[in-house]
Amino acid sequence: MTKTQLIDTLRQETGLSQTKSKQVVELLFNKMSNALAAGDRVEIRGLCSIYVKEYKAYTGRNPKTGEPTQVPPKKLPFFKCSKELKERVDYK
Repeated sequence: MTKTQLIDTLRQETGLSQTKSKQVVELLFNKMSNALAAGDRVEIRGLCSIYVKEYKAYTGRNPKTGEPTQVPPKKLPFFKCSKELKERVDYK
């Protein structure tokens, strides 16, 4: 499902206008992004939790030349799906 499809579904299910539906989805995504940028955890029960993992700097290798290169520390979002979502996707 794309962002546009999500907006359309919200519009159809709630009767909101296209503009209001887009504002709701944008607000939700912005709040989630801002929370992650601030180092907070986003948890949606029954769906997933998203949090930021911090990785230390390390010495890597350039795959073409084989020369060592320094990789700086970084922070990346990490997605962990809920047990309910796992069961729903793997439903038999």
